[in-house]
Amino acid sequence: MAPDQEIQLLCPVPVADDQKIMLAHGGGGRLMQRLLDQVVLKELHNDCLQERHDCALVPTPKSASTRLAFTTDSYVVRPLFFSGGDIGTLAVNGTVNDLAMGGAKPTWLSASFILEEGLPISTLRRICASMRRAAQAAEVTIVTGDTKVVERGKGDGIFITTSGVGVVNHAHPIGPRQVRPGDAILLSGDVGRHGIALMAVREGIRLETSLESDCAPLARTVLRLLDADVPVHCLRDLTRGGLASALVEIAEASGLELEVDENKIAVAEPVRAICEILGLDVLHVANEGRFIALVPSDHAEKALEALRGDPLGADARQIGRVAEPASRRVILRSALGTRRILDMLSGEQLPRIC
Repeated sequence: MAPDQEIQLLCPVPVADDQKIMLAHGGGGRLMQRLLDQVVLKELHNDCLQERHDCALVPTPKSASTRLAFTTDSYVVRPLFFSGGDIGTLAVNGTVNDLAMGGAKPTWLSASFILEEGLPISTLRRICASMRRAAQAAEVTIVTGDTKVVERGKGDGIFITTSGVGVVNHAHPIGPRQVRPGDAILLSGDVGRHGIALMAVREGIRLETSLESDCAPLARTVLRLLDADVPVHCLRDLTRGGLASALVEIAEASGLELEVDENKIAVAEPVRAICEILGLDVLHVANEGRFIALVPSDHAEKALEALRGDPLGADARQIGRVAEPASRRVILRSALGTRRILDMLSGEQLPRIC
């Protein structure tokens, strides 16, 4: 190489820009965590937000012993329709699942639509019908909402924001701060289906076998745990950032070290094959119908029995444990027997998946 030839280095990791929002800020990785910590949570700080849970548990005005769960989320998925669901199904199930992670029985939802000029009425009707069916399946009612229309080219068809309210009928405190050394880490099923199903549609990948998103309501499955008197310490559904981000979030919020065995994590063969071909780490691929539960080790078998009694938990298994060291990290024992730190991605592998 000539002495005066310029060397250019390219890095696939997005460079953080503290002044502007980037697409990677919505990916569930380190940039998103930094945005929440340094801007949103800093400016809106209060005790409920400090819990860093999927939903807020608040007492009712007339009874301190009765609690409600409240959550909200927005959906900007592309494409609008995919194998196993659509943006409407995703909006209902995603909000129901956030309530379920607080141990609540979901009851009411709101739905707000931002519609782009030119969206076919038939598309909106199809999405609304999907939302109705999903709400019926999850045993919730959509009781209020709002609609706005933006100019052509400024809305990508349709964006949906849903909020949900649920009722907490137990006294168990559930959240990252309840995690204790020795807890068993349980996973409700295989991982990576949602992200790969969307990628297959978006990128035109033709599969020899059918692969559908795992999008599903998890409340019934979670309530089976609580009804079985399992002292659940923490629940977290696996969405953006996949299993890896959920584990890291819990480790950092609890101040403990989580140890996970890669050989015990179920992955469907089509998902594994596409990840290997495209160089993706399946532990970071999004899910919309899977969750992890941290329970005392002496209740692990009872918890697994309860989970496996529901179709959505039929493949539930223990994938790890909480260790003694207060290191705030996740250690993964790989399929080769080596140990490495499992961390969040800086950005995201596939944007606009929920």
